[in-house]
Amino acid sequence: MGCGSCGSGSSGKPNGCKSNGGCSSGGCNRMNVHDWLANLPFADPNSSCKIVEVSFNQGSRKEFYRNHSLQYFAKGELVTVEGVSGFDVGEVSLSGELVRMQLKKRNLPEDSADIKKILRRSTPTDIEKWQESKQREKEALVRSRAVARQLGLQMKLAEVEIQADGKKATFFYTADDRVDFRELIKIFAGEFRVKVEMRQIGPRQEAGKVGGIGSCGRELCCSTWLTDFKSVNTTAARYQNLSINQAKLSGQCGRLKCCLNFELDTYLDALQHFPNDADVLEISRGRAFLVKKDIFKNLMWYTMPDSTKQYPLTLKRVQEIKAMNRNGERPDDLQAVEVVTNKAREVEPEFVDVVGQISLRSLEKTSRRQREKERSNSGRGQGQDRGQGQGQGRGQGQNQGRGQGQQPAQGRGPVQGQGREQGQGQQQERPPRQQQRPPQQQRPPQQPGQQQAGSGQGNNQRRNKPPRGPRPPKPEGES
Repeated sequence: MGCGSCGSGSSGKPNGCKSNGGCSSGGCNRMNVHDWLANLPFADPNSSCKIVEVSFNQGSRKEFYRNHSLQYFAKGELVTVEGVSGFDVGEVSLSGELVRMQLKKRNLPEDSADIKKILRRSTPTDIEKWQESKQREKEALVRSRAVARQLGLQMKLAEVEIQADGKKATFFYTADDRVDFRELIKIFAGEFRVKVEMRQIGPRQEAGKVGGIGSCGRELCCSTWLTDFKSVNTTAARYQNLSINQAKLSGQCGRLKCCLNFELDTYLDALQHFPNDADVLEISRGRAFLVKKDIFKNLMWYTMPDSTKQYPLTLKRVQEIKAMNRNGERPDDLQAVEVVTNKAREVEPEFVDVVGQISLRSLEKTSRRQREKERSNSGRGQGQDRGQGQGQGRGQGQNQGRGQGQQPAQGRGPVQGQGREQGQGQQQERPPRQQQRPPQQQRPPQQPGQQQAGSGQGNNQRRNKPPRGPRPPKPEGES
């Protein structure tokens, strides 16, 4: 509920908030109150209120204390007050004339003997002990819930508040029925070494201590400003023409929302002008039953049993029909009015196909690179396999043919012979291929002269052929 910069310094003054603890958002203190009488001058300063309101555990609990020393305590300042057999540390939430109004609201007299007093401003030693006690609260809450579960008690522990000096602990719990926690108190007193106080609260108070966000999008009213909880029933929803839906009308506490009572008085004032005995209207066609009342347009909506259509009637027309029914007369028609709204009708957006407008270029680039990489890897692997197989077959065939029928040329014989012999020897060491190539078709033997002409002279004649002359001009008329 609080901001991250909140915290108290060594002097006890809150850090982070420039207004001495009065955060502008009000989230640092759950029950934060704006003192709108702080800057107003008073004629008699001696008659000012000597009571100060002090909050504990971030506003979950507030108490009134008497300022005997008449010191000025700013809002958000830590003070040491009287506790149970010790002392406690709290935060000043309100001072001045506004406290007197709060006392009247709670019916607490200003000179009551039950009001304890403020001892002093909190010293660094008091603040250190207070922080140590606050660190023990979470562990105590977890352990207390485990003990209650072991004992089989039908109760839910909501919060644990330990006094600043560590001598007393207050356990706040919720339960539907009466709970016998005498054994539980003995275990708590033995484990935590404190004086135990069990205090039962309702589900609404529990939601206020836990806090949260409501369906309206704002913080819960019970955790920000609402202190007294009045009973809420479904009658308030019926007066406001709300559908009785338990899921929508219930808050986070599991009870009906407190905000159902906020506008109830306005609805009750507006419904005074509506006739009370107009639930059923009799006409010649049958009976018309009341469905709802619209206080904003002063209309009453009726429906007929033979149709599902709703007929809006004015208050004057309803009174006329009721007067006719009392005289034993039945009108022919309800004479429903036409409801005209000045609100502009919302135009539904047309369907737009945006499938082709979505760009996935980044994904296409990565997928394209992966495909190219896979293709290159597969091509290299196939090329290596084919190169090895073809090299083996060609090497064996060429070496065998050249060694049997052909003789090396002059000048190159020893070198080529050695290379071929070495190559033949190396290729003979390789294992032969399983699949043999089919034998090549033998060409008919050629004459020595034809072979020389086809091989050597033919190529020379083609190379030494004289160039062609210019072409003769075409006759006119031919295209």
